[in-house]
Amino acid sequence: MSHPSLVSGRRLAAFTFLAALVLLCWDLSGLDMWLAHLAGSARGFPLRDDWLLSHVLHDESRLGFMLLTLALALSAAWPGPLAGVAQGRRLQWAASALAAGLAVWLVKVTSGTSCPWDLQAFGGLAPYLPHWSLRPDGGPGHCFPAGHASWGFALVGGYFALRGTHPAAARTVLFGALLSGLVLGLAQQWRGAHFMSHTLDAGWICWTVAWGMDLFWPTSRAAARQLAAVG
Repeated sequence: MSHPSLVSGRRLAAFTFLAALVLLCWDLSGLDMWLAHLAGSARGFPLRDDWLLSHVLHDESRLGFMLLTLALALSAAWPGPLAGVAQGRRLQWAASALAAGLAVWLVKVTSGTSCPWDLQAFGGLAPYLPHWSLRPDGGPGHCFPAGHASWGFALVGGYFALRGTHPAAARTVLFGALLSGLVLGLAQQWRGAHFMSHTLDAGWICWTVAWGMDLFWPTSRAAARQLAAVG
């Protein structure tokens, strides 16, 4: 009979792989352009400079998430509200948030995909190309995946850091990270700054980085060895 921790690991692996297949199907479905046309037209995106979307949900929220990520990094030495969480797990959460953001940024700076507002269909100059075609579209590029949404999604590492000792808090963190990333991504989509796939793929990258770090994090490996010894 498989050990519960191994079953959980297999389920996480299956979920992550299935999510990747769903995202690939999304990219091939044409839903990106259909949704983008709900927000914009050949004359551009009327909400591009909307105060709520551009100032509150972009500029101000980015500053807020930057400060939150900094607080996570500092919590390794000064736990504050996380005093009940082991130092190793606090460090894991902070490290996974930084690593997830870095991973999204690395993909973004090498991407030839331009933002919706730069495409011909919305008054720009570049033709539309699916981002997984891996071909530059002739526009400014560097728009995939959604860097802004990743500020929220990057916090998903808290789920892995907390689930062993604080399961209820872990589920709350997971819900909050996914919801905040989705809200930030939708705000950018209505401005014409990203397609929905940019947001969803950013979430997948952050999740996968956090899961991968949990697999190899020293605290996780030590706990797995203890469980195996008991079993």
